[in-house]
Amino acid sequence: MQKGSVLVTGGAGYIGSHAVLALLDAGWDVVVIDNLVTGFAWAVDTRATFIEANIEDDAAVRGALRDHDVRAVMHFAGSVVVPESVSDPLKYYRNNTVASRALIESAVVCGVAHFIFSSTAATYGIPESVPVREDMPTRPINPYGMSKLMTEAMLKDVAAAHPMNFCALRYFNVAGADPQGRTGQSTAGATHLIKVAVEAATGKRAGVSIFGTDFATPDGTGVRDYIHVSDLASAHVHALDRLVAAPAESHVMNAGYGRGYSVNDVLDAVDRVTNVAVERRYEGRRAGDPDALIADNSAILATLPWRPALDDLDTIVTHALAWERRLAERPKG
Repeated sequence: MQKGSVLVTGGAGYIGSHAVLALLDAGWDVVVIDNLVTGFAWAVDTRATFIEANIEDDAAVRGALRDHDVRAVMHFAGSVVVPESVSDPLKYYRNNTVASRALIESAVVCGVAHFIFSSTAATYGIPESVPVREDMPTRPINPYGMSKLMTEAMLKDVAAAHPMNFCALRYFNVAGADPQGRTGQSTAGATHLIKVAVEAATGKRAGVSIFGTDFATPDGTGVRDYIHVSDLASAHVHALDRLVAAPAESHVMNAGYGRGYSVNDVLDAVDRVTNVAVERRYEGRRAGDPDALIADNSAILATLPWRPALDDLDTIVTHALAWERRLAERPKG
């Protein structure tokens, strides 16, 4: 039985394409809008309707919302490279904040009742302590985090003024790929550690840079909370179910496992899974990198029936590696 339609922006990208699969598998009709600047049309499941457009294109977005009787929006479209946001802040405020404002307005005009937003732990900046709770101060230290926090603020204000509720999920470090090999992280020049490491293990890179060995962590390298992308996609579907069931409620929740691994822990896992010793290149710390960033996930566990199914570092690496090998076999272009 079909549940209705969901518009997924950025659905041809890494996390968005996994959310499309999770929604379809859960019985939702899915419409994808993506401008294919970083996404790939082939990454969109054929069960979904695909529209190539920018989310600032009001005619295209509103046409899609009305033509498909869309009940909810899942918003993944945007720019995600933190150093680039520092060097080109206006790109991020346009792609992440201004474009989101246009999308939210289209949703309001077309009477969409529910909105799920892809936010980030970068909204916290450098936290005072870990694990990080949602009620801790939000002090972004880069335009990427600020651009996302500004969109959270817009959604809160819009939900107070219009018949729409929302859920902002603040991601920690997303990694891995669909266990069935249907999609994965395909962007060239990705900066995510596990993606970089499996590229090195498969010969696409000469090695992996480790930025800093003097952090206040057990082995001196930065500690992060890595969440499997398919678990994250599942959290979005559960969040949507909650918004539908309780239309007077909105939520801001961390999406992580509540456990951290150091850079060396991750590279040890890659070495184990691949049986290849990836070359480690030690470099200086990057400005603004916190020692550790780990989610307190008690809110999402208390609010949703979501429970992680793939909370295992070797499993995450195994799925990322399988996708990397599959990607290498794809025809170029």
